[in-house]
Amino acid sequence: MHVVGCIVEHAGKLLLCRRAIEPCRGKWTVPAGFLEVGESTMAGAARETMEEAGAAVEILAPFMHLDIPTIGQSYLLFRARLAPPFEFKSGGTSESLESALVAPEDIPWDQIAFSSIQIALRAYCDDLASGRASYRHGTILKTPGSAPNDPAAFRLVDCYAFEIAPVAVTSPSTAQ
Repeated sequence: MHVVGCIVEHAGKLLLCRRAIEPCRGKWTVPAGFLEVGESTMAGAARETMEEAGAAVEILAPFMHLDIPTIGQSYLLFRARLAPPFEFKSGGTSESLESALVAPEDIPWDQIAFSSIQIALRAYCDDLASGRASYRHGTILKTPGSAPNDPAAFRLVDCYAFEIAPVAVTSPSTAQ
């Protein structure tokens, strides 16, 4: 199964959604979900962001591809920014209890829903801190039967990172 989503940046903060559905109800994640038949990965990522956060986005580049063979999933996450009028549904949607823009230093790491999202957010924060943008690929080996967000139940292997371009923490079109 293919999971697609966006790491959305606006004014130096990242858009997170608190899940309204299982698994991991009440935990935080980036807007992401299953790719639909007939949909491109970019279109699916944008659709999921609208469904989960009520946010229109401009997708900038692919960011991370993660394989999770234990559960038969492949994640493709994109770098994105809020599109004008730079709005999202903070009160939530049918899939999210709430959405919020969170500074990288304020990410609630112990409340992140999935190991894949923990890995992606940490890598994104590393890129922000270094002023570089990268495209990354890796495989997550999970302990069968473990909780989706158990930090002791997975390890990242075959991880590659390729620098793609300098990145500003806040782009001129998103600073408002």
